[in-house]
Amino acid sequence: MKTKVGVFFCMMFVIGTDTFIVSPLLPTLRQVYGISVEHSSWIVSAYALGYTALALIVGPLSDGWNRKTVMISGMIGFGVFTFLCGFASNFWMMILFRFFAGVSAAVTSPQVWAAIPQLVPKDKILKAMGIATAGLAIAQTLGVPIGSYLASFGWRIPFIVISVGSFVLVFLIAFMLPSMPPVLENGLRRSILENYRSLLRTPGSNRAFLAYFIFQTGNFAAFSFIGTWLSDQYKLDVASIGTVFLFLGLGNVLSSFFSSSFVQKIGMKVSFACGMALAIVIYMLLPFVPGIIYVKAAYFCLFFLLGMIFPIMMSLLQQLSSTARGTISSLANALMYLGTTIGSSIAGMLYANTGGFVSVSLFAVICFFLSLILYMNSGLFPFSRQAQTEKKQV
Repeated sequence: MKTKVGVFFCMMFVIGTDTFIVSPLLPTLRQVYGISVEHSSWIVSAYALGYTALALIVGPLSDGWNRKTVMISGMIGFGVFTFLCGFASNFWMMILFRFFAGVSAAVTSPQVWAAIPQLVPKDKILKAMGIATAGLAIAQTLGVPIGSYLASFGWRIPFIVISVGSFVLVFLIAFMLPSMPPVLENGLRRSILENYRSLLRTPGSNRAFLAYFIFQTGNFAAFSFIGTWLSDQYKLDVASIGTVFLFLGLGNVLSSFFSSSFVQKIGMKVSFACGMALAIVIYMLLPFVPGIIYVKAAYFCLFFLLGMIFPIMMSLLQQLSSTARGTISSLANALMYLGTTIGSSIAGMLYANTGGFVSVSLFAVICFFLSLILYMNSGLFPFSRQAQTEKKQV
C-alpha cells in the first residue's frame, strides 16, 4: 500500500506545484512577452479554465475506462504541455499550452481520489486520502519558493523541471500501480448524463455536494485575502507574509500525515463536527488577535484542522458510489473551482466595502456552519461501533 500511496502523493505534489509555480514568474513573463499586469493574470487563469472545462466531462468518461491508463495518458499530456510552456515564443502560445496543461491535470488528478478507495483497504482509505492531500499541501507551501529558486536559473527552468518530474511519474505509474479496470453497473457503460443523474439520485448526495461547495466558497474567500489583510493590519512585507504561509502549510502537512489515526480513534462524525466547530471559532477570533505571533499560531491550528476535514469530506463523497468515483472526483473539483471563483469575488466586495477582514472572516464562519449542518444531516457518516451494535441487537 505504501508504494501506491507514495505514487499518489508525488502525483498531487507535481500537479499542485505546477499550479503555484507560475506566480513568481509573472513579473518576468510580463517583460518577456511585453504584456500588462491584467494580461499576465491570464497565464494563471488559462490553467484553471482548462481544468474546469474538461473536469465535468472526463470524470464520467474515466469511470468506463481503465483508471491506470487514464492516469498515464493524463501525466504524459501534462508533461508535454508543461514542457512546451517553457518554450512558448509568444503570449498566446503560453496561454494555449497552460490551458492544455490544465486539461491534462483535469484528466489526472481526479483519478487519484477515485483510485484510493479502489486500491486501498477500507480501514486505510482515510489515511491514504490524507497523504495525497499532503502532496497538495506541500505544493501549496513550497510552490512559490521552488518557482522563485528555479527561475533564478532562467524562466524556462521551472517548466522543464516539472515536465521531467511528470515523465518520471509516468514510469512510476506504469510499473508500480496495478491495472484498475472499470467497475461497471450491470456490466454496462453509461453516458455522461446518466452517470450524473444516477449519482445525484443517491441518498445524501445533493446535500453532500452542496455542503462541499459552500465549504470551499467560504474557505477560499478567507484564503484569498490572507496576504491583503496581513499587509493592511500588520504592515508585513512580502517576505514576512510568506513566513505566515509557511506556518499555514506546516499545519496542513502535519495534519495530512498524522490526523487520520486520531479520526479512526474517535470516529469520522465526531472528528468532523469537532474540527469544523473549532475552525469556526478560530475564524471568529482571527480578526481580533493581538499580534503576528498569535496570527501564526491561529493559522497553524486552523490549517491543521482543515487538513483533517478535507480527507473526511473526500472519503464521504467517494462512498456515494463504487462505479462513478471519477465522476465524484471531477464534480467535487469543479465545485471547488466554482467556489474559489465565487468566494474570492464575494470576499473582495466584503473586504472593500464592509469592514475589511472581519466581514470576510464572518462570511467564512457562516459558510462553514451551513456546510457542517448539511454534512451532519446528509446521512453519509458511518455508524459508530456502539450504534452498529445496538442496531444489530434490535
